Amino acid sequence: MPSPERTIMQLWLVINSADFWPAVAATVGRGLVGFALSCLAGMVLGLAAGFSVPVYWLLQPWVTVVRTTPVMSVVILAIIWFRTDMVPIFVTFLMIFPIIYGNVVAGIKNIDQQLLEMAEMYRVRTRRVIGELYLPAILPYLLAGASTGMGLTWKVIIAAEILSQPLFAIGSNLMSAKSYLETAQVMAWTVVVIIISFIFEYL
Repeated sequence: MPSPERTIMQLWLVINSADFWPAVAATVGRGLVGFALSCLAGMVLGLAAGFSVPVYWLLQPWVTVVRTTPVMSVVILAIIWFRTDMVPIFVTFLMIFPIIYGNVVAGIKNIDQQLLEMAEMYRVRTRRVIGELYLPAILPYLLAGASTGMGLTWKVIIAAEILSQPLFAIGSNLMSAKSYLETAQVMAWTVVVIIISFIFEYL
């Protein structure tokens, strides 16, 4: 186990290396793209499943399969199917999608039915029903899912990068440090990932 002083020194060297910012930018970019795609698909399909029972039962087996498939299995299959820089995006999308989807569906299912019946009885406009009943009910679930998904994104994407080895990636640098038994450098890159995760989850 390297000393804190050595880890800090290695972190300084890592930050000042030529490939630091390209690696961080590439990893953050892949993470945000995968996260955005999972949010978009999760919201669209979650809304469809929440409002339609047949759609819910049609999607549920597939979502369960995606949710229970081991991350490493998805990474290995993605390496076979896609080029290396696309693997982390695909894996992130598949791992985060069920979280967003499930939370959106839960938000719709937990809307107060008595308020909906009252709105229908008094013929409240659809726009007001959506804006004043559905959105306030769904938003907390969506934000909770997004926060959880954002924290998980960086764990998933680093794991995918370690196995797929893109040209510029934090995961590739971690794997390189591991190959040379540079424990302090592994710790330094890990600190970088934790900082990135903290910043985006906070935002």
